Amino acid sequence: MTARTPSRWLRIALPLVLVVIWLAGGSIGGPYFGKVDEVSTNDQSSFLPQSAESTQVQERLDDFTGGESIPALVVADAGGELSTSQLDAVQTIADRLAEVTGVEEVSPAIASDDGEAAQVVVSIDASGEVTEIVGELRDIVDAEVPAGLEAWVTGPAGFTADLASGFTGIDGLLLLVALGAVFVILIVVYRSPLLPILVLLTSVFALCVALLTVWWLAKAEIFVLNGQVQGILFILVIGAATDYALLYVARFREAIGEGRGRWDAAVSAWKGAVEPILASGGTVIAGLLCLLLSDLASNRALGPIASIGIAFAILSALTFLPALLALTGRAAFWPFIPKTGSHELPADLTQPVRGVWARLARLIARRARVVWIVSTVVLLAAAVGVTQLKADGVAASELVLGASQARDGQEVLGEHFAAGSGSPLYVITAEDGIADAAATLQDEPGIDSVAVLSSDSPTGQVGVEVDGGEVSYTVQGPPGTAAPEPTVDGGDVMLVGTLADAADSLAAEQTVRDLRADFAASDVDAIVGGTTAIDLDTNDTSIRDRTVIIPVILVVVLLILMLLLRSVLAPVLLILSVVVSFASALGVAALVFNGVFGFPGADPAVPLYGFVFLVALGIDYNIFLMSRVREESLVHGTRRGILRGLVSTGGVITSAGLVLAATFAALGVIQILFLVQLAFIVAFGVLLDTFLVRSLLVPALTYDIGRAIWWPSKLSRFEPEAEAPGAMSRAEYRRTLDT
Repeated sequence: MTARTPSRWLRIALPLVLVVIWLAGGSIGGPYFGKVDEVSTNDQSSFLPQSAESTQVQERLDDFTGGESIPALVVADAGGELSTSQLDAVQTIADRLAEVTGVEEVSPAIASDDGEAAQVVVSIDASGEVTEIVGELRDIVDAEVPAGLEAWVTGPAGFTADLASGFTGIDGLLLLVALGAVFVILIVVYRSPLLPILVLLTSVFALCVALLTVWWLAKAEIFVLNGQVQGILFILVIGAATDYALLYVARFREAIGEGRGRWDAAVSAWKGAVEPILASGGTVIAGLLCLLLSDLASNRALGPIASIGIAFAILSALTFLPALLALTGRAAFWPFIPKTGSHELPADLTQPVRGVWARLARLIARRARVVWIVSTVVLLAAAVGVTQLKADGVAASELVLGASQARDGQEVLGEHFAAGSGSPLYVITAEDGIADAAATLQDEPGIDSVAVLSSDSPTGQVGVEVDGGEVSYTVQGPPGTAAPEPTVDGGDVMLVGTLADAADSLAAEQTVRDLRADFAASDVDAIVGGTTAIDLDTNDTSIRDRTVIIPVILVVVLLILMLLLRSVLAPVLLILSVVVSFASALGVAALVFNGVFGFPGADPAVPLYGFVFLVALGIDYNIFLMSRVREESLVHGTRRGILRGLVSTGGVITSAGLVLAATFAALGVIQILFLVQLAFIVAFGVLLDTFLVRSLLVPALTYDIGRAIWWPSKLSRFEPEAEAPGAMSRAEYRRTLDT
């Protein structure tokens, strides 16, 4: 080994070069945290597949309206009879709103049929800063609404602004909470002021370089980036990089405990950690890339974007951290520096050995079958609750937790006007088929009124009535005024249907389904779009995605495990354990969501994302455990190798599980329903996997099966001679490998 040890200057220069490279990458990527908004969008329609009807309608909307716009609704409630002076005051507000930059058109103040409220429709340029424009509208309304009136800015633009506000702090508060939680856990685990800083630097610089890469890819429009994907990227990189760093630190600590110097310890730790880290990271990347099979652009974007983050997490854990520890050496663990020989395990763990994990190993050695049966029963009992999970979509008004002016305004709007006002359905049909399409819309109970877009009308549309197959248009103005002609584009016209129910309600979605079915049954060539149709198509596509992608992920992860462990039986059992763990996490989550938090439901993508992260990340811990078990089994035999692997990895895997659970729990600070639910499912699932599945179920089950767990590899057919008492120590085994 002395002959192969590099010269002193190289042992110092190489780590320094690696550190400088990472510092340079981090310093360049760091400022991009404040520039994510430049390449990010929260427009839901941009995430739909091109084949969706709502996408086709959305793409042609500009051709009929003359511009890309999104409506905001100002609704004012008098709490009683609306006076003439109050209606005039609403009209004055409307005139002020028309002066705001980015506002394209403002309708007159329209009184409700019950005479207690008024509304104003404001068309906003969707290509501008919608959130800022809505904020300016709200400032004007709040400042000028007279006493006796309450007013809100709602509609699609209002909900977009509230959703964007919900993501506020995703690049500040979220990171601070996640990094703070990780730092506290690392301080408790290592009781060292320096080592947690080195580990966090590994995670933060991996995130900076990953964000730099993702930003330019989004800038080139290769990926679609939104706040949801951005938040998951941040958490995933911090959690995964920390996990991989902890595995390397555990190997480095062992090497230091064996009396090795800084360079030898760094190299030895790298050799021991590189295979499980690459296998774990590769498993996560493979699982994430399965999202490319999704029809939703947001899911397809998350796959490669998160994979880029995981790749940099692996690279940082295998280059930046080893360089830092090669420079700091034993000082990184100060004041509790490992003593030489402190990490050696006796050959026989069934004898008294200090420590929680040694006692747990003895329990498994004595009662393996009881342990894994009881663990399985507990998991299956928890999984029963999955039947209560309502993951078929929620109303857009429920996406933002806490206060939402758009949600409050929508409720008032539904009390005095057609609940779907401002968020209509758009139906594209051939010009010569307008009568049939309009008649179908009129006959639908969920449609309050029907109009057609017309550039000749002052309001941009004109009412449509169909009687006996004859079409008539509502004419506004003095007698003799000519009826406006519908706007025609490519031989098609666009009908507008005002919904009787709130646009984000299940009843409105059913109206879309019924209309599409009616058009298909009557051979009317028409496609339906609009806000409600976008929500419906998104939910349907998400349900389709999870049905297709989840089995594919299982197969991909199973194949990776087979290659890593050179076995068939062990990977199958590991996959089954993670699936049961995931079902248990979903079952408990369903009970908590329904009974504790009172959530209205869940997005269909929540189970899919939860599965991707829990299976891909949960299998990480099984990889950490079983790769170590296999290493120990080659020297000490399978059953003794299982016990030694459990004791050796127990501390580091538990720490990694706590870190990952804490980082995903940090997503809960972003008050978006999807992220809060995902945070709970993944955080609870990781803890369940760490403390029950990986610590009890898997070791006990594999111990009970014995060497057959490695079937069909050679290891399943014999026990090494080292199974006998007096087997070589781990240090002796490694020195043998080194030479």
